[in-house]
Amino acid sequence: MNNAAPPIAAGQVPGSDFCTEADVTNLVHTFYAQVREDEVLGPIFESHIDDWDHHLAKLVDFWSAILRRTNRFSGAPMPKHAVLPGLSAELFQRWLKLFRENAASQPNQAMAQQACAMAERIAQSLWMGYQMSRVPDAMPTELTHE
Repeated sequence: MNNAAPPIAAGQVPGSDFCTEADVTNLVHTFYAQVREDEVLGPIFESHIDDWDHHLAKLVDFWSAILRRTNRFSGAPMPKHAVLPGLSAELFQRWLKLFRENAASQPNQAMAQQACAMAERIAQSLWMGYQMSRVPDAMPTELTHE
């Protein structure tokens, strides 16, 4: 049985019929399993996350809110990322590369493509916010596409 949602038409907004909770959960869990195994990103995440079950549940809520319009997520990712020491454009780009690779392996490719577009925006926003929190008088740089 193919559980891939139909592609989103130009201007159409994703919603609950676009993908299932199982699709979102699979995307998040498989991605962060890869992140935890990554030689560069894994140690960073492991040093800041004490309860992976809780964190993954929050991330599923976050992506469900974005991809399914569930409004389940409440929180502010920017301040949590702004206080992390030593983040760099290269780390955000590595995160995005892993995200794209994971998305490419998802059965629901319409959801995966939308998730990638949103991940690009999220990474760009977090990176810009991170720079502005560190050096408020400097012009932040954008992430480059690999």
